[in-house]
Amino acid sequence: MVGTPPRPRREPWHAVGIVAGKECCEAVRGLRGRRYLSRTEAPQLPLPDCTQAASCRCTYRHYTDRRAGPRRGEEQSGLRKAAPSVEHRARRGRRDPDFD
Repeated sequence: MVGTPPRPRREPWHAVGIVAGKECCEAVRGLRGRRYLSRTEAPQLPLPDCTQAASCRCTYRHYTDRRAGPRRGEEQSGLRKAAPSVEHRARRGRRDPDFD
């Protein structure tokens, strides 16, 4: 269709974190630094245990992924492992047709 704006792409792992307001309650302090999948895990704000629900200023911070940092050693150090000099995989498969 001409003139129709493109639909925003849905991120399958869209996550949110809770950003505490200036005077936050204990319930939010315990959740700092944690990310939740936005569709299934994110708690509603204000939290049920919030002692300042009427004046709560907590908000969500949006992320494209729930993961916070690098997970693999290569991502952490920035160094790649050298390719093996000898190929250890078998040339043929394990199935009967592979042996023909």
